[in-house]
Amino acid sequence: MKISIISGSHRQNSQSIKVGKHIEKTLLESKLSDDTYLLSLAGNPIPLWDESIWEGDEEWKRILDPISDELENSDGFVIISPEYHGQVPAALKNFFLMWKKQLSHKPALIVAVSSVDGGSYPVAELRMSSYKNNRICYLPEHLIIRNVESVLNDDQEKNDVEADNYFRERIQWSLGILNEYSKALKLVRDSGATDTDKFTNGM
Repeated sequence: MKISIISGSHRQNSQSIKVGKHIEKTLLESKLSDDTYLLSLAGNPIPLWDESIWEGDEEWKRILDPISDELENSDGFVIISPEYHGQVPAALKNFFLMWKKQLSHKPALIVAVSSVDGGSYPVAELRMSSYKNNRICYLPEHLIIRNVESVLNDDQEKNDVEADNYFRERIQWSLGILNEYSKALKLVRDSGATDTDKFTNGM
């Protein structure tokens, strides 16, 4: 079992990567995943999409092939999105333009991050517009980590104890669901039912 975690924030040392590292630690310590891959989109590591990506451009291959291998070998995903002006960050939307079959028919847990009491808009946006051609399968369960600065900190003095305990427990529970969906959807992919050269894009 391998779970990849995508931290969608543009910012270095963001709250999103803090949440991602906590999720990675929880997956491994709870043995809900044998291996993990944590990709941070901070600092714009993936250039904006252009048509040369489909023309075998060597620079694109150099950038994308190592990530493609990690995603291809993943059984499930955690997609972490902060809320920028009520939207998913551009780097995360750009991420979904790059890969199709590597994400296809694999489960994903959406984790939205908000410094206040927001965070619902990224969940709705990801569910509406990020899955069409890559066919990623979002769980019916999702997480919204509100007032994120006061939870999941290594320094316990910085945490709101009640909220921190709640989110740690809910993250653990949600990752357990992701683990089971990852097992189940592997059976779907292995069945051959999802294989197609004719219907390469969603409708």
